[in-house]
Amino acid sequence: MSSNLELKKQIVAEITQRFASAKSVVVVKYSGLTVEQVTELRNQCRAAGVEYSVLKNTLARRALDDLGITALDHVLEGPSGFAFGMTDAVAPAKVIDGFITKTKTTALEIKAGLLGKEALDASGVKALADLPSREVLLGRLLGSMTNSIAGFVRVVEAYRKQKAGEAE
Repeated sequence: MSSNLELKKQIVAEITQRFASAKSVVVVKYSGLTVEQVTELRNQCRAAGVEYSVLKNTLARRALDDLGITALDHVLEGPSGFAFGMTDAVAPAKVIDGFITKTKTTALEIKAGLLGKEALDASGVKALADLPSREVLLGRLLGSMTNSIAGFVRVVEAYRKQKAGEAE
C-alpha cells in the first residue's frame, strides 16, 4: 500500500474519533471570509471550548460513514467548516450563530449539524443556538422547584390550621 493511502486512513481515523467524541457538530459553508473574520471566529470558538476545523468533504464523509451517519452526505459539498462541541452540546451552535449575527456576514452559513449522532438541519442548529444557557435553565428549574415547595408548605400549613381549629 502507498504511504499516501495509509496517511489518509490515519486522518480519517482521527476525524472519526473527533466526530464520535463530540457532543455536537455544526457544519458551515464558508466562502469569502476575510482572514480577520476567520481569526475572530477561531478565537471565539477557542474561548467557548469549541474546536473549529476545515476538513475535506470526502474525508469527513468517510469518517461519518464509519460511524454509520449518512444524513449529512448531502451537505458535504463545497467549502465546509466543522465546529466540534467536545464538552458543551450547545456551544458550537451558539458561537457560529452569534458570529453570523454579530458580523452580519453572508460569507458564513450554517449547513447542518449533529447532536450526538442525530442529524439536524440548519433550522435545528438555529433552534439549538437559541436555547438559554445551562445556568439559566438550572435557575429556572430551581425557581420552579422552590415555588412548588413553597406552595406545598402553604397547603400543609392551611391544613394544619384547619385541623387545629377543628380540635378546639
